[in-house]
Amino acid sequence: MTEPNTPLERNYADADDAQLVAWAKVDSAAFGELYRRYVRKIYNYVYYRTGNHHDAEDLTSRVFFRALAHVQNYTERGVPFSAWLYRIAHNLVANWHRDRGRQKIIPLDEQITSSMKSEAPEALAESHEEQERLLQSIRELPAERQQLLILKFVERLPNAEIGRIMNRTEGAIKSLYHRTLLTLRESLAAQEDKPLSRPRRISTRGRKTNS
Repeated sequence: MTEPNTPLERNYADADDAQLVAWAKVDSAAFGELYRRYVRKIYNYVYYRTGNHHDAEDLTSRVFFRALAHVQNYTERGVPFSAWLYRIAHNLVANWHRDRGRQKIIPLDEQITSSMKSEAPEALAESHEEQERLLQSIRELPAERQQLLILKFVERLPNAEIGRIMNRTEGAIKSLYHRTLLTLRESLAAQEDKPLSRPRRISTRGRKTNS
């Protein structure tokens, strides 16, 4: 069977990523299919790294503009297209934090804590207060370990794919994950007798509210 030579002959939906990338070098519709497949995943990743929808939308657009601009030079070499996109996203988010001088804190919610409770060897958070302490502990982790937790529990990627994204071996990812869990348990134990630090509430005194 001969390979389709024109866009009208191509079945984008059934093509694998490698074929779409090859077509995308000369066919914008093929890149459009890649965008459709990964835009939600990249957006979720960027959102959990930035904490707000406006910047997540802007940075997600930049990720795909950059990918489109450089797709001509992309070759797999053991790094699939999806991992390449995550690496672009990681670099753009890192620049975003650096330019704003912001601490790299991820807005984690019960999606990640409930996943950790079901998969971790021991339940880390049984009550609402313990869940709050877990979130505090996660926010204090280095950015690399927070990235690992997002990819594992929000994106639900396997260790091998996480390794390709973070440029580590699968074994190194497993080791980092177990060390991260140990760090979280130690942090939770240290927090048991400390009061929770809660976000400051914005006063609405004097503001007009809708009834």
